[in-house]
Amino acid sequence: MNTVIQCSYRPARKAKTISSAAVSRQSYHHGDLRQALLAAGVELARDGGPDAVVLREATRRVGVSPNAAYRHFADRDALLVAVSNAALAELATTIDATVALIPDSDSVTVATEQLRAVGTGYVAFALDNPGLFHAAFFVHSDLQQPPHSMSGPSGRSPLELLTDALDRLVSSGAMPASRRPQAEFLAWSAVHGLALLLVDGPLRSLPRDQADAATQRVLDMVEAGFTCP
Repeated sequence: MNTVIQCSYRPARKAKTISSAAVSRQSYHHGDLRQALLAAGVELARDGGPDAVVLREATRRVGVSPNAAYRHFADRDALLVAVSNAALAELATTIDATVALIPDSDSVTVATEQLRAVGTGYVAFALDNPGLFHAAFFVHSDLQQPPHSMSGPSGRSPLELLTDALDRLVSSGAMPASRRPQAEFLAWSAVHGLALLLVDGPLRSLPRDQADAATQRVLDMVEAGFTCP
C-alpha cells in the first residue's frame, strides 16, 4: 500500500519592517549621535543663523527622539555653543586656505600678505555663509583662550590666526613693536564691521566684486595704519 504524504502550503512569514528612524536610533553609539546632532545644528545655522538652531528640530532631522539628545546636550544653549565652535572652525578653515595661497617672497611681503589674507578670508566667509557667520559670534563673550574645536587645519582659531599675522608683521620689521599692543582688536573691529555692513547692513546690496574691492580698501587702511612711518 502506497503511503500518501500530504504537504500543506505555509506562506512565508512576512519580514518585519523597521522604520528609518528606528535604524537611525540603533546606529548611533559611542558619541556618533552627538556628532550627528551637531552636524544638524550646523546646517540649521547655515540656513537660518543662530535663531534657527533648535534642539528638537535637530533631533527630528537626525531621526531620534528629543529625549535622546539630552544625553549629549543639556539644552538648546549647549547645542548652540557647539554649533558656534563649529562655525568658528569653518571660518578658521577658510582663513587657513586663503593664507595658504600666499606665494614665497621676502619676509615683509609675506607678513603683510598674511595679514591681508586673514581679513580677506574673514569677509569672504561672512559673505558666503552669513548664517554661520552670525552663529560663530552669537555665544562667546571671550575668544582669548578658545577651545580646539574652534580651530582649522592649522590648529589655530580665527583670532589666533590674526594675532599670528600681527606678530609676524612685527618680527619682519614692517610694523613697529610699539604699535603691536591690542592691534588685533583694531584690525578685527575694522574687518568685522565691514563684514556686518556687507552681510545685513546698508552695504548688503553691493555686487560681490564691489564688496571684494571694499574689503581690499579696508585692508589697505589697516595695513597702512600698522606699517606706515
